[in-house]
Amino acid sequence: MESLDDAGVYKLTDDLAIIQTVDFFTPIVDNPYDFGQIAAANSLSDVYAMGGKPLTAMNIVCFPTKKLDISVLKEILKGGIDKMMEAGVTLVGGHSIDDAELKYGLSVTGVVDPRHMVTNSGAKAGDKLILTKPLGTGIIGTALKAGKADKELVARVTKYMARLNKKASVLMREVGVHACTDITGFGFLGHACQLAENSGLGIKVNSSSVPIFPEVEKFVKQSLIPGGLGRNRDFYAKKIEFSKQVPDYLRYVLFDPQTSGGLLISLAAGDAAVLVAKLKKAGIAEAAIVGEIVSKPAGKIIVD
Repeated sequence: MESLDDAGVYKLTDDLAIIQTVDFFTPIVDNPYDFGQIAAANSLSDVYAMGGKPLTAMNIVCFPTKKLDISVLKEILKGGIDKMMEAGVTLVGGHSIDDAELKYGLSVTGVVDPRHMVTNSGAKAGDKLILTKPLGTGIIGTALKAGKADKELVARVTKYMARLNKKASVLMREVGVHACTDITGFGFLGHACQLAENSGLGIKVNSSSVPIFPEVEKFVKQSLIPGGLGRNRDFYAKKIEFSKQVPDYLRYVLFDPQTSGGLLISLAAGDAAVLVAKLKKAGIAEAAIVGEIVSKPAGKIIVD
């Protein structure tokens, strides 16, 4: 817990440990089925980030029975179950309450060999960093609430948020991985800071290589900024050094809280190009090398 790893791990035997995680949140898209898919993918992601295999899940539901028709809940649960089936995960139960605000997510149990478990503490100097999904979902979610995001954009972003990190997890273990975390509520720079601090090293980010949704630039310039972005920036700003050439809008995007974001993978420099090629072949077209691990300054992020 001290390292803020993505999930809890409990060792059962020398070659078997269980991974446990839980996550749920309010709707970020209007379509109930899509919301169920995204929430399930997001909950499963923590197991994938640690190199594990999710096995079972339980639904967590808060539903306003006096405000919404039960058909909405059925669609949410259908989206979640379909995503679990895609992941090879068995739904074994859950809990629901009548609440004023709709919320949905999963409690997930998985397994991992503790000798090959991936944490956010194992990066090595000289490693390259790979990001597997574009950034900007928090900003786009804010634009959606303001009626500024069109249907095509929402559909495209939904597709990414609903995509499992399963393939990326399997491939990083095949090629070789030193550390990993998924990019969620603390944003790209927040989670990168955790990886750097826990590894006792620093990070250099090549901002022009970071994949983002192109529409976020105009939304930032329209001040469509989620509250969580500001909180991330306030908390992590003293650990970040931006070069002058980094555009202002991109500085916002790098702090943007993500929902069901991609994996940030640290691996040997000689393996990075191989992994990117495998990820792209597997359909993860946006995977890119976005930076490197450096020995100094430890715990700091330099963004060029």
